[in-house]
Amino acid sequence: MKDVIFDEFQSCVEDSLIRHKSLLDILSKLQESESRLNRAVTKAVTNCGCVKLSAEKQVLCSDKEDCDANLHQSPSSHITGNLCENCVDIIESELGNHFFYLFSLCNTLNINLYDTLLKEYEKSSMLGKFTFR
Repeated sequence: MKDVIFDEFQSCVEDSLIRHKSLLDILSKLQESESRLNRAVTKAVTNCGCVKLSAEKQVLCSDKEDCDANLHQSPSSHITGNLCENCVDIIESELGNHFFYLFSLCNTLNINLYDTLLKEYEKSSMLGKFTFR
């Protein structure tokens, strides 16, 4: 079922993309949508204040035994609080725009995003906690 949603959305994007068919247009719109998404998240901290950041050095683990048992608990997102309803709406909207242009890029390059996601999932699940990028 999930692959149907991906494929249907990718097809819908293909049908609705008229003005920005050029690869260069799509790349610039994708970059613009990413900037708008970054700005929306930043505004949740700096303007709304519904979430706060408290960043410090990430300490993964002190010894091997501790590392194996608590690896996913060690790194911090540096976020405290929860997004308010208004910020969630804005960020979801910007994510939607970003998805639109990501799917547009895939269409232009004849790449199925769902297949790409499956390949990445298989790599990540095979490597597990040892996946470093």
